[in-house]
This record gives sequence, C-alpha cells and structure tokens, in this order.
Amino acid sequence: MSLRTIHKFPDPVLRQKAKKVTTIDDSLKNLITDMVETMYDAPGIGLAAPQIGESSQLIVVDISREENEQRSMVMINPIITEREGSQVDEEGCLSVIDLTASVKRSRKITLSYQDIEGKEQEMTVEDRFAVVLQHEIDHLNGVLFIDHLSTLKRSLYKKKVKKMLAGQKSKLNS
Repeated sequence: MSLRTIHKFPDPVLRQKAKKVTTIDDSLKNLITDMVETMYDAPGIGLAAPQIGESSQLIVVDISREENEQRSMVMINPIITEREGSQVDEEGCLSVIDLTASVKRSRKITLSYQDIEGKEQEMTVEDRFAVVLQHEIDHLNGVLFIDHLSTLKRSLYKKKVKKMLAGQKSKLNS
C-alpha cells in the first residue's frame, strides 16, 4: 500500500475526537495496511488513525517479541472499561517531535474492541503494553501525551515548537 504522513503537534487534526468505525470493508483494511507500514517505517510501536489525518477509532500496535520481527495488532473502536493501579513510564510520540517525558498511567487496564473481522474482543493488559494502549486510545479522543505533563513542561515544549516552526518559516521565505 503506501506510507502516510504523520501529523505533528500543533496540527489541529490531532485534537479532534475520532469517529466510531461502523463498517469493516476493503477501504478500512487498506487504511490498516497503510497504518502498519507507516508505524514500522517511522519507526514506532503504535499508531492511531488520527495521527495520519483519518477520523476513525482505529489503532495499530506492535506486538513483536523478537527484535527483527514485525507483528502488529489492530483494535477497532477500543474502549478502556477498567483501570487498576498506576505506573510512571517514559513516553514519546510520533506526532510530538523531540520530546520524551515521564507520564503517569494506569498499570493494568481492561479494554473492549473489535478485531479486523468485526468480532467483539476483551483484553486485560498491564505494564508497558497497558501504557502503549492508553497512549494510542488517548489519540482517538484528541488527547496527546503532553496533556499529561505539568503545565510548566507543556508550556516549555509549546514554546520550543513555536520557535522551530518560526525557524522553518523564515527558511522558506529566504
């Protein structure tokens, strides 16, 4: 299929709540293929449809166990139904460039979703995989991991991005 452009903060598309997927057809399956290729090319361990400008409640995550393996999992309309405990883990994001930060998330989550065949599934996960899924599901609701940071860290990052964007504009105009 084809690689898609990953939208970067502060693109407004990242702040929109994604629409529920109602039809699983060839168009959606092509989108999934594009998302998996884009995620691995980036390289990343998860990608939500809004990150490539698609308003669909759809995420893909890497579930590989070996270093050179590429196995992914698709979750359609994922919803976290239970949360337990908390943990702090280092996060980064393909849509939030040049930033990693410690984020507090639930340690264990239960979620419901549809698989690629449209079958209802339920899964309980914990630790790092729980972090990845919470991060990607946040994207479906227009939430970025920087929203979980302190006001100071978030504002410092926003200033850095404004400066980078201003620098890019001045290069284009010269």
